[in-house]
Amino acid sequence: MRPSVKRVLIGSVAGSVVLGGVLVLLPPDDEKAAPPALGPAGRAMAAVGAGAPAALPDLAALIGEREAHLRAHPGDDQSWAVLGSAYVARGVRRADVADFPKAERALNTSLKTRPQGNPEALTGLATLANARHDFRAAKKWGELAAKQAPKRWAAYPALIDAYSGLGDAKGVGRALESLQELGSGPAVLARSGQVYRDRGWREDANAALTDAAALTRAPAAKAAALYRVAELAWERGEPTVALRYYDAALAADAEHHPSLAGRGRALAALGRSSEALHAYRSALARHPLPEYALELGELYESLRLVPAARAQYDALRARVKQEGSGGINNERILGLFEADHGDADAAVERLTAEYERHGSPATADALGWALHRSGDGEAGLKLVTKAMEKGPRSALFAFHRGTIERELGQYGAARRHLRDALRINPYFSPLGVPAAKRALAALGEPPEGGPEQMYAPRPVTPVRQAPPSRQAPRAQTPRTRTPAQPAQPQRQSERNRTAPSTARTAPAR
Repeated sequence: MRPSVKRVLIGSVAGSVVLGGVLVLLPPDDEKAAPPALGPAGRAMAAVGAGAPAALPDLAALIGEREAHLRAHPGDDQSWAVLGSAYVARGVRRADVADFPKAERALNTSLKTRPQGNPEALTGLATLANARHDFRAAKKWGELAAKQAPKRWAAYPALIDAYSGLGDAKGVGRALESLQELGSGPAVLARSGQVYRDRGWREDANAALTDAAALTRAPAAKAAALYRVAELAWERGEPTVALRYYDAALAADAEHHPSLAGRGRALAALGRSSEALHAYRSALARHPLPEYALELGELYESLRLVPAARAQYDALRARVKQEGSGGINNERILGLFEADHGDADAAVERLTAEYERHGSPATADALGWALHRSGDGEAGLKLVTKAMEKGPRSALFAFHRGTIERELGQYGAARRHLRDALRINPYFSPLGVPAAKRALAALGEPPEGGPEQMYAPRPVTPVRQAPPSRQAPRAQTPRTRTPAQPAQPQRQSERNRTAPSTARTAPAR
């Protein structure tokens, strides 16, 4: 084939792929419209454009295709946006912080190439900021994307995550309303279910997430939906149900690492400790996230395997440091760890700064607990109470509040919230559950009769009796009653006029 013909064919193919990618990345007005079938790269692009998880092989195909295209066409702003969003998705799926700087460079290149009217790149930057737990930046980019393209619903899931991280419940509600007006498919149901869960509407959340799992067809997205249903079951204290959904999520996508860690959590609650340890080790071997290391370390500690627990805590610190180099903010996880297993004063300092940046209920609870652990229970109780009022129905929040109230001498409230923690989820923590049970045993049962001085005593008015008459009463002749006439009860006035039984009656003449 002549070189000139080759160039024409290559240019035609590349242009077709770019055009197809643009059509897929931009969600259609009618959500039922099927995206063009472009193979693995097209499937990944469709998932990335909809804010849904994509399979790792599909993401690899999409990234390879975009990189090759951009080497020949470096001025294609749309392809830079697609490549950056694909890097974000792969980094989240593999828990690989090395993909995030690449994503940032690609998305910024897209914005430099087309500064105005580029909601795809702005949405990608918002998703990247959420993945790094930088919710202020995510809010900034997401709002710009929604302003430029208010009918493009892909920006609103990123905005929901940003507002949730900031503790802005009103913002979450607005973003969800906009999302629901523009679509009603599985992705919308999944986001709705997460919002309902954060509001404490467990029945609504379970219905929405179950529907999303049933309607989703792509394996990676189906695994994510099943995982959310499993998390709801876990938070209700149903480890058997949760385990079933975790296994279903792994059957759909064997690389879904949150379900691996969730499986370890459920197995530990069921007393299957060796299987739980294996599940946690598998999750960490594939995706060494700090929260997995913390959960495994506390499981080791509950089993009195202290050296193994310390090894996991050291791994947690190392992982936080490594992810920090990629711009990921793990201050809340590290602060909770330091409050329970390290330096509580350092945890207060760390979490205070984090709460000023991201005032979510989870951050408020973590800071309140750290304040209690450092000796300031009064300030800690205010924040933990706020977390319970604004956040989801959490056994951990209730445990923290009950423990602080017990230390402050508020024994009635402490009993109530410690019992709530065990009622919400009797398996919420391998270390917290035994601590809650010991605290309740030490508190004992409240004294019978209720608390004293609950109401002011009512004054008792003495009943005044009429003095007995000095003159002996006359003898009363009893009346003869017929059987048809029932005996009439004595009137109160007659009883009052009747002399006491101790008085003597005068003899009848």
